[in-house]
Amino acid sequence: MKKKIYITFSALALITVIASCEKDHKVPGLEYMPDMYRSPSYEVYSPNPNFKDSITLQHPVEGTLPRGYAFFPYPASNEGYEAAGRDLKNPIPSTAENLEEGKRLYSIFCMHCHGEGGQADGSLIATGKFPPPPSYTTGKSSRGGDMKDLTDGKIFHTITYGINLMGSHASQVNPTERWKIIMYVESIMKGAASTGAAKDSTATAAK
Repeated sequence: MKKKIYITFSALALITVIASCEKDHKVPGLEYMPDMYRSPSYEVYSPNPNFKDSITLQHPVEGTLPRGYAFFPYPASNEGYEAAGRDLKNPIPSTAENLEEGKRLYSIFCMHCHGEGGQADGSLIATGKFPPPPSYTTGKSSRGGDMKDLTDGKIFHTITYGINLMGSHASQVNPTERWKIIMYVESIMKGAASTGAAKDSTATAAK
């Protein structure tokens, strides 16, 4: 039995050697599982014969969610905006580190329109090609109320979906980053309000 097995393996080895020594190198030798050895790749928008619709870029399977997806149950509507304003509070701890990170993110994604101090005087607005957004401290929201009175949830909803000329920033900043930005925006509101109050007090005393 062992002798037969040895002969069989020897025969296979001999066939392999003969195939590899083929004089005409243009003729391929024997391939085992060529579909795995030579897997074809397709460009994203190129035709693909492996699918019924011949499209390489397929839609995700129905009912699946992207990795890291955070479900946001408030629709992109005024009703959703108001509901988010009532229900949502900033879950991020108020620390100097989070505030500093919020400032950094604000400078990247927000300051070019809203300005360093939230006064709608960013570099993009300074070009004169775009109307300024409302000031964080003295402006009125297009959905009613003063900007300085916006709640955590309303700001989060606006960053997520956008409003007017401001587009959605959901793809640029994840939920945690949005909350950090909100923390910094609210610090601008409070800081400017305190500064304004101090100025008013000084002016009154001078009189």
